[in-house]
Amino acid sequence: MTPPEPQSTKWDDLTVRLISSAAMVFVGAIGVILGGVWFQMLVVFVTAVMVWELWMMIRPKEPTKGMLLAALVASVMSGQLAEGSFWGMLLFLVVPVIGVTQLKTEAKTFFFFALGIQIAGWGLVHFRIDYGFFWLLWLMSVVIVTDIFGYFAGKAFGGPKFWPRISPKKTWSGTVAGWVGAAIVGFIFMLFTETGLWFMLVSVALSFAGQMGDIAESALKRRMGVKDSSTLIPGHGGLFDRFDALLGASLFLIFVADIVDVPGVVW
Repeated sequence: MTPPEPQSTKWDDLTVRLISSAAMVFVGAIGVILGGVWFQMLVVFVTAVMVWELWMMIRPKEPTKGMLLAALVASVMSGQLAEGSFWGMLLFLVVPVIGVTQLKTEAKTFFFFALGIQIAGWGLVHFRIDYGFFWLLWLMSVVIVTDIFGYFAGKAFGGPKFWPRISPKKTWSGTVAGWVGAAIVGFIFMLFTETGLWFMLVSVALSFAGQMGDIAESALKRRMGVKDSSTLIPGHGGLFDRFDALLGASLFLIFVADIVDVPGVVW
């Protein structure tokens, strides 16, 4: 008699996800702590891979063009991060424009996502340079804690879906739990700065921006009919799947830093 196959549970992917997450956190933490060219190289690599994944979701049968675009992204990002010029950011249009010329469908999709990915990467690097390790640690902590609280609350409590047409797995319980986690992070960091309780609200807003980055990538995958951006990371899919929330948070923080006086805490 053939033994029955083991039943899958909603926690089946937890071990793989934790191992992959630990590895990514370790590598990311080293880059963030070292800063400088080390963090820049890490961001350049991740940004280039995400643009490649974006291309492959749209045109999976043309991998060579995707790799060429990724190499061009790495070149442009390296030059721009070294120069640090605002006007040099116009170079970020190079890959989106070239991509548009190669696409008969989803050209606008590639243009805006590729541009957003590069600007978000630029923002992370310059936030580290301009404001120091402390505030980048806050940014990453909010994104990570939002994901952790959201994952466990969504798995444990379930309930109504947050946006079922776009991301059928995300629930309101997980979304709100992410906000709670972000508020806790904001409160902890508030204790070591001269900010007030309003900083908790900024942390929640940053959490929401990260969640919208996640939603945007989910909408893209749904539009392209794919489950993951790639299979590079066991349990997580691709780098785009893992860092979509960080992209959304980075774009939000670029806007906030322009209107709020963010004190530099250099390390």
